[in-house]
Amino acid sequence: MSDKKEKSNGGFLQFVKFFLFSASAGIIQVVSFTFMNEVVIKLDFFQSLMQANATFAKIMQNEYGPMYLIALLLSVLWNFTFNRKFTFKSASNVPIAMLKVLAFYCVFTPVSTIIGNYFTARFADVSAINYIVLGCTMACNMITEFLYDKYVVFRDAINKAD
Repeated sequence: MSDKKEKSNGGFLQFVKFFLFSASAGIIQVVSFTFMNEVVIKLDFFQSLMQANATFAKIMQNEYGPMYLIALLLSVLWNFTFNRKFTFKSASNVPIAMLKVLAFYCVFTPVSTIIGNYFTARFADVSAINYIVLGCTMACNMITEFLYDKYVVFRDAINKAD
């Protein structure tokens, strides 16, 4: 019975650790997104990139997409590194684990970018729409990634690190 309770508490503690590391990754994502939204986007960099590459411009229909993708990449790298080592204590093959996380983001990123582009364009008159969409996306990302990491990426390697 105590073994079952220990597993239950371990799952809760894992979620708390995951939440805290995700919050720190969220800070990185919000700060980098805000920096790009308030400073970098004023430069001609994104405009020239969109004009130079028609395919990229079609995927990224407005400025939200590139800012979101860069901020997401920074937060994913941070989050993966710390959650593998401290939350799931996994000694599994890092490249394999990274490929599994990449598979998650190969689905999550296009879907969230398309939805984000839609809502930021649809409600462009709302001054904080970029941040509202970003917050909703980040919450969805945290919940789905925790479940994916726990039951797919690190399933057989939890608490195997020395």
